[in-house]
Amino acid sequence: MTTLKILFWICLVICIYTYVGYGVLLYLLVLLKRMVKGKPKQMELPEDSQLPDVAFMVCAYNEQDVVEMKMQNIHELDYPKDKLHVVWVTDGSSDNTNEYLKAYPEVEVIYSPERRGKTAALNHGLSMVTSDITVMTDANTMVNREAIREIVRCMQDPKVACVAGEKRVMSRHEGEIAAEGEGLYWKYESALKRLDSELYSAMGAAGELNAIRTHLYERMPETALLDDFVMSMRMVEQGYKIAYTSEAYAMEYGSANLEEESKRKRRIAAGGLQSSWWLRSMMNPFKNFMVAFQFVSHRVLRWSITPIALMALIPLNVALVMMKAGTVYTIIWILQILFYLTAFSGYLLEQHGHKNKLLYVPYYFLFMNINVFRGMHYLKTHQGGGTWEKAKRG
Repeated sequence: MTTLKILFWICLVICIYTYVGYGVLLYLLVLLKRMVKGKPKQMELPEDSQLPDVAFMVCAYNEQDVVEMKMQNIHELDYPKDKLHVVWVTDGSSDNTNEYLKAYPEVEVIYSPERRGKTAALNHGLSMVTSDITVMTDANTMVNREAIREIVRCMQDPKVACVAGEKRVMSRHEGEIAAEGEGLYWKYESALKRLDSELYSAMGAAGELNAIRTHLYERMPETALLDDFVMSMRMVEQGYKIAYTSEAYAMEYGSANLEEESKRKRRIAAGGLQSSWWLRSMMNPFKNFMVAFQFVSHRVLRWSITPIALMALIPLNVALVMMKAGTVYTIIWILQILFYLTAFSGYLLEQHGHKNKLLYVPYYFLFMNINVFRGMHYLKTHQGGGTWEKAKRG
């Protein structure tokens, strides 16, 4: 019984720490840092004549439907036109993406006839970029007008090699469950990124909007599933930092439904496991304690150990209740039952086209963790390349 109790409490502590405890601890550490060093000073943006050249790069595969909208968004960006170089890297596109781009002579199109995935497109595109800073964004995401100036401002800190913008999820219609769930998750994730960045460094940048110092880019294996994460974390490994800013943001529609969202989640989970292994040296606290602490707490646990611990709590709790280990285990088991019943109720409502926010949160929480296990299978069966099936957006 003692062994079961120890295992139970280890699993419970891991789950609570990953989903709640780290955020609380992070907030307290940032408050302590502010008390000692004061609030971080904002870097100043230089005059227009002193602004660096920026490449605005879009990696695209069969994106003809959004070319016009994306280019309109690019034309509205507030940055000197002579210092902004627009690059589209079209990876094996078989539709009219390249034809549509011919209407924009200011665009440099880097085309590869074979589809090899986004990582290959990044390797190809960045090998040909000469600008000081490269801003990367997806074809179907729209960025705010001030985004590039804000990114350049953050880059005035020589310790910053990468800037992570904020992702904002939109829904076309009220009650779109996948979009609203994804939006809720990204609000939580953005809060952690902001605190991570202030404490030391954000732990990774999302492909919807990020920027790097071009000369620091390291070519990645084409099998990378989370190219944006690996790319940015390699710069942290080099001793630089990732700055997070909510003043540069990308907007995109959420997944059309939970089936489409599941495609994204399991690929991200698979990529998380893959990149955690590739970047395992960063977990060494003797190399850089702060990086190891943030990387393991924010990323590694939720992609690996914590979902397993969450599932293990069920049989461990049942065994302890049956062995009459104590009242506390009975109470926790009742709470677990209530939680899963609430999640199942949220699932039933979703299946019938209804949504209750109180019931939906636990359902989406379980949905994400189940997709970690699906991600393990995805990683096992997708060892040969970095291409994937795009999730349909709402």
